[in-house]
Amino acid sequence: MNKIQGFYNIESNGKEYLCKLRGLLKRSDKRENCTVGDYVIFDEDGFITEVKTRKNLLRRPMVANLDFGVIQFSAKDPIIDYEKINILVLNSLYNQIKPVLIVNKVDLLDKIEFNEIKRKLLYLDKIDIPVFYISTFDNTGIPELTEFLKDRVTAFGGPSGVGKSSILNLLQDSRELKTGETSKRLRAGKHTTRDSRLLTLPTGGFVIDTPGFSSVDLPPTESPQELIDLFHEFHLAKGCKFNDCVHINEPQCGVKEAVEDGIIPRERYDFFKRCYEKSKNEIWNKYK
Repeated sequence: MNKIQGFYNIESNGKEYLCKLRGLLKRSDKRENCTVGDYVIFDEDGFITEVKTRKNLLRRPMVANLDFGVIQFSAKDPIIDYEKINILVLNSLYNQIKPVLIVNKVDLLDKIEFNEIKRKLLYLDKIDIPVFYISTFDNTGIPELTEFLKDRVTAFGGPSGVGKSSILNLLQDSRELKTGETSKRLRAGKHTTRDSRLLTLPTGGFVIDTPGFSSVDLPPTESPQELIDLFHEFHLAKGCKFNDCVHINEPQCGVKEAVEDGIIPRERYDFFKRCYEKSKNEIWNKYK
């Protein structure tokens, strides 16, 4: 189901219907009442009467019932942003959505640059997050990605200029989505998607094209433990001396020992410490 200015484009049994909300769904006037990806019941007059229970809901952008959340960046033009990748992975896990990473434009890299990107993203393998290295120029990785997304509901998100529309066009074997070139002066992309759109894949399943973004926030965890639980590689560490260890200043901390032993990448641990300090100062104080 797609939403366009108060109307909802619903696909059912191979046909499309244009509907509006009815009754309490409309009167409560909340954005999350009915959104892209929802399964709904509608009547013969074209009114949505019920929204089925969701398995998950992503609020920025607002989409529902995802199997995968694709986090897409480009290897170059614009340059890959590892900090944003880490934050988006946390947000996906926080919303109980399986994250998948796409690195596009790998044809712009030489061998040394390509290996360095793979080295920096190696930690994702330890926490069971698939990574696809893609080039729309020569179709690298597209067949594998197509098979992976088959019969699934997947949202594509990432900053502008990373080639989301180009990849989605290849997955659909069409050119339905506009593509935008990257600004050479700003090294950033031009926005080509304004609203989230649900698109049907010819191999089965759906993809949701979401608007590009320039910034992203940490997930609104309510405690240190809730943040820690989002770092799945911490489970690879041995136990800590203290049950309430937050892995910052405590002695005999299993996580810090795992970092020293190379089991947990230092870059990830340093990222965790930045998240901890930012959450402590900007988020957790709200719950006191």
